[in-house]
Amino acid sequence: QDAIDRKEKRSETFKTAVHGLETGTSALKAEELGRRAPQWVRDNLVTMCMRCKEPFNAIMRRRHHCRACGYVVCARCSDYKAELQYDGNRLNRVCQECYIFLTGHVVLEDREGKHKGILEKGAAEISGRSLLCSSLQLLDKNGKGGTRGWFVIPQDDPLVLYIYAAPQDVRAHTSIPLLGYQVKDLPQSDSRHLFQLVQSRQVYTFVADTEELKQRWMRAMARSAAGITLSEEEDEDADS
Repeated sequence: QDAIDRKEKRSETFKTAVHGLETGTSALKAEELGRRAPQWVRDNLVTMCMRCKEPFNAIMRRRHHCRACGYVVCARCSDYKAELQYDGNRLNRVCQECYIFLTGHVVLEDREGKHKGILEKGAAEISGRSLLCSSLQLLDKNGKGGTRGWFVIPQDDPLVLYIYAAPQDVRAHTSIPLLGYQVKDLPQSDSRHLFQLVQSRQVYTFVADTEELKQRWMRAMARSAAGITLSEEEDEDADS
């Protein structure tokens, strides 16, 4: 009975996971799994395994695609084979979740009970329910270099800025609690659209691709910093 319960739980988890990937990826419905070829998530959209969340690197962790759901996964998480109807019922490399869903077999290793950490929010998942999300650059302390990534303020956690290395990573690189920060506009420098988050001695400097995007981020961050949890549209509806 325990094995049956785990299998059913994993099946429900998979149905949730395959629903609504962002960035142009057409997600399969659960009933289509194995019957229709998936659209693969592009390698350059992820920096970590979309199942176990371990980062990829050139030496230890190669990228593989699950032939059932199209996720980018590591070798350990794709060390399974299942018959896929769209490929003439031939055995194909699949991820652990798809293997369980397609075969009904229970894998002894159970990571499903692990508590989701604060950073373990999938970028694609929360981008679809965000107050604002886009690519930005976060400069280092001397302002000469920095990291470009995918930045999200989710609707269900509107006082926190989540920073991902890529727009379909399943775990955030870091997060910044926005409450209490001041948003500071900076003059354009070398065609760069700059603004800052400032609180006491802590300063974050961001670069947006356009002036319009910069202004949108400044408004969104200022609202979160002030503790306003509604989107601008919802706020306007409430006022009316």
